[in-house]
Amino acid sequence: MNLLETHNVKHYIKDRLILDVKHLSIHTDDRIGLVGPNGSGKTTLLNVFSGKIKPEEGRVLHHAIAELLPQLKHTDPVKSGGEVTQEYINQALVKAPEVLLADEPTTNLDTEHIEWLEKKLLNWKGAFVIVSHDRAFLDAVCTKIWEMEDGKLREYSGNYSDYAAQKEIIFRQQQAAFEKYESKKRQLEEAMRLKEKKAEKATKTPKNVSPSEAKITGAKPYFAKKQKKLQKTGKAIEKRLEQLEKVEKVTEVPSIKMNLPNKETFKGRIMIKVEDVSGIIADRVLWKKTSFNVRGGDKIAIIGPNGSGKTTLVKKIIQKTEGITVSPSMKIGYFSQNLSILNLEKSIIESVSSTSRQKETLIRTVLARLHFYRDDVYKRVEVLSGGERVKVALAKLFLSDINTLILDEPTNFLDIEASRALESLLQEYEGTVIFVSHDRRFIENIADRILSVRNQEIELFEGTYEQFKNKELNNERNVDEDQRLVLQTKISEVLSRLSIDPSEELEKEFQRLLEEKRKLK
Repeated sequence: MNLLETHNVKHYIKDRLILDVKHLSIHTDDRIGLVGPNGSGKTTLLNVFSGKIKPEEGRVLHHAIAELLPQLKHTDPVKSGGEVTQEYINQALVKAPEVLLADEPTTNLDTEHIEWLEKKLLNWKGAFVIVSHDRAFLDAVCTKIWEMEDGKLREYSGNYSDYAAQKEIIFRQQQAAFEKYESKKRQLEEAMRLKEKKAEKATKTPKNVSPSEAKITGAKPYFAKKQKKLQKTGKAIEKRLEQLEKVEKVTEVPSIKMNLPNKETFKGRIMIKVEDVSGIIADRVLWKKTSFNVRGGDKIAIIGPNGSGKTTLVKKIIQKTEGITVSPSMKIGYFSQNLSILNLEKSIIESVSSTSRQKETLIRTVLARLHFYRDDVYKRVEVLSGGERVKVALAKLFLSDINTLILDEPTNFLDIEASRALESLLQEYEGTVIFVSHDRRFIENIADRILSVRNQEIELFEGTYEQFKNKELNNERNVDEDQRLVLQTKISEVLSRLSIDPSEELEKEFQRLLEEKRKLK
């Protein structure tokens, strides 16, 4: 059943055409992820769907109730950002609309609550369109991806990973088409050059023919004819060259090789020692005494619920509080959401270069990897969007004279492409990376060690995020198996008593135990 549809919708912001969508429809049970760069029109499209914005051209037809879960949420002096987000989500779900429109619903949620939301949406009876930069989340809940770019929308079947695979195929096809175009162009240019050369030679009388012989045999007219024929062939080749459909070169990602300070002295060696350090704020224990080491070149993800003390741990390391020893070889750069390291008056390249010893070629390469191409680097920081400023701050830190990056929620405010670009930079980075994040795909693709802060305990796991989750899953299965055995024993005992002396109370107890067993399954 068609729940919502649009026809020839166009919408402008100032002079910019931000939406140019011919026809869209949302059907029963559609699970749509809406992706695209920051500023591509995703939020505007949701507002058009909900009726909050009336498009300047075209129409939107509603055949069902649509509920918008907005991106900008009010702040609450008592509740955390995550609690406010959960409240918004619950209010929207209770209304049970036939179409749910959710703009960045995972904002401020920790991993546990993102997984809670995934379960809610997997059991959702209506259709939904979700704007999100969380790739793991889109993989878990979506069966269709809409990509917004330059106001246009393209549809892909499957979840985010399926969409990424299809995009990769398109990229390879474009690459092959460009190579074929270049090869054909070279062939035609070479053929034309040879014909021009032959035509030039055809104007000259051959060396072995004397002028008198040439006059008798008519050599000059013969060669003039030959020249005309060659020139005609050359013109035909030139026309073919002009008619050759131009294929644009696909932008390839250049690799990076940086000169890090003390590179030879810190790789693989213990750079940070944490010995019997506890986390206490006022009377609240965040974590009990803990000890662990960080080696040069480690890529460590700090994970855990909101309020568990992740940022507190990071700040203790930076401030080198009692019990924390940092090697003199380690030079730390710290990124938080406070972008005070940027000078708004400077251009992007000036701001980044001011704290870097790297060559301009490498600086431009890193900026291009973060999608600041060619003359973009001369834009002043003050004209950039929030997401763009975050990218500049990350580039500035990345290229500074340091060998250790400590990043607190670096993917906040970044769109998917920017997150993937940062990922690729960190994968190639030879220094140490310690980062706090709830972005599961980001953690999965970068971390080789996991520092889990939970239930007042800190555990350092040697391995990837996938290995860490598998270990947790096995532990949960073991706990569930123990509970199942206990329940089965109780059920057998109650059944035995029921067979001897049945009663209403025993029957209720039997049904309660069966329900518990069903829940465990």
